[in-house]
Amino acid sequence: MNDTIRRFGHPETLVAETDHWVILLRPDQPTLGSLVLAAKSDAEAFSDLPDAAFADLAVATRGIEAMLRAAVGYAKINYLMLMMVDRHVHYHVIPRYEGERAAAGIAVPDRGWPKAPALGEAVSLDPAGIAALVGLLKGHWPAKG
Repeated sequence: MNDTIRRFGHPETLVAETDHWVILLRPDQPTLGSLVLAAKSDAEAFSDLPDAAFADLAVATRGIEAMLRAAVGYAKINYLMLMMVDRHVHYHVIPRYEGERAAAGIAVPDRGWPKAPALGEAVSLDPAGIAALVGLLKGHWPAKG
């Protein structure tokens, strides 16, 4: 696993993985169910990913959207590639909704709705909150079939 994946709390934040991607719970939640979709590769440029990673991105995003639709009931979803501090290829996946969503004893308003997500106004989760949300999301990850 690369440094970016470790920085976002792997393995404690691991929700799911595909052949080329890991799906991690974002410890700071600007909206409920916010994730990091990180390439397992050491690539630091999107164009440097292997061809198979691009095909596998479809598998990862379909799984993410099905999981978050069931767990959070988002209205929109934002994929933000903000590789300024964490250099390896990754997206911040932010489910968007009007108002607030709550699960596993954690309530998170979407303070930026309907404009850009308010990343600086995130709810920071403690280890128990991380474990609870990871467990909830894992339960909604689509089964391979």
